[in-house]
Parts: sequence; structure tokens; C-alpha cells
Amino acid sequence: MARLLVIFFSAILINNFVVSRFLGICPFLGVSKQVETATGMGMAVTFVMTVASAICWLFQRFLLDALNIGFMQTTLYILVIAFLVQLVEMVLQKTSPALYQALGIYLPLITTNCAVLGVALINFNEGYNFIEAVVNGFAAALGFSIVIIIFAGIRERMAIAEIPKSLQGFSIALLTASLLSISFFGFQGFNLAKIFGL
Repeated sequence: MARLLVIFFSAILINNFVVSRFLGICPFLGVSKQVETATGMGMAVTFVMTVASAICWLFQRFLLDALNIGFMQTTLYILVIAFLVQLVEMVLQKTSPALYQALGIYLPLITTNCAVLGVALINFNEGYNFIEAVVNGFAAALGFSIVIIIFAGIRERMAIAEIPKSLQGFSIALLTASLLSISFFGFQGFNLAKIFGL
């Protein structure tokens, strides 16, 4: 249980995909202008990353490893992710057309979001078992969601603030993202294994 807690909190705080590993930057910058759309993107990414972690682990163990075709790993992972994104896209289009429209092109871009593929590859490279892979996928997605929602909240406040003309637009967004990244580097000093008694 302590190992799962270490994986969970390190994926959210220490090895955050956006601000520490710099994966998933495209939707992070593109969908973070409003908290509502950022929350929708966070929920979609959480679903896709968690389920992709589970399915990719199963395919890796019972198909790729069993048939000794590890060279097909990336292709198979992308196919699984593409299927899940299509599923999310269809559900959102039926249940929440406004959110579907707000997410726009960034929703299908989850398919090529390197964070989703990255978590599946990290699960394999770290040698996680099934439960650890699912926990890591969920925690990584939760960390992505937390960061994108915080960033969207900041950007909403900046929209009504007086910002110098030279910094308006994308420039202030990049500066804010870098400051957010620096704030998460404060967690690098935590020794979670020691905290949870490993």
C-alpha cells in the first residue's frame, strides 16, 4: 500500500507530466483559457490515461510479451489510445455538445498527446504491475488536471488584469506556465519513500 501511495503522490506532485516532464503541453496551453473547458479536458484525459494504462498493460503482458512482438508496442498503444479518444469524443458529443464544441480540435489531439502515450511507456519501463500501472495512470492524469485547472484559473484572472502591451497574449501565458512549473519544483525535495516508510 505504501508503494502505491508513493507512486500516486509522486505522479501528481514530483513527476507531474506537464510541469516536470513537459509532456502534454499542447492541450495545456490550448485549452486553459477557461476553467470550465480545462476541467472538461482534465476529465477526458483522466479517463483516457487511466483506461489506457490498464489496457496497454494487459496487451503488453498477454499479447506483446506472450508472442514476443515487443517491436509493435508503440503502434498498439497508439491504437488503444485512439479508440479510447473516439469513445470519449462520441460520449461528449451526445451528452455535452457545448463542452464538445469548446474543446474543439484539442479533443482529438488527445490521441497524439504525448502524456497519454508517455504514461503507458513509463508503466512498462518502470516494471509496474497492473495495479501500480493503473494508479500511476490515474495519478498522472490527476496531476495533469490539477495543473491545467490552476493555470486556467490564473489565465481567467489575467484576462481582466492590466498587462503591459509587450506581454499580452501568449507571452504572459508562457511566463505564467514557467512560474507554475517552478512552484512544482518545490516538491522535488520530498522523499516520499521515507515519508511512507519504504
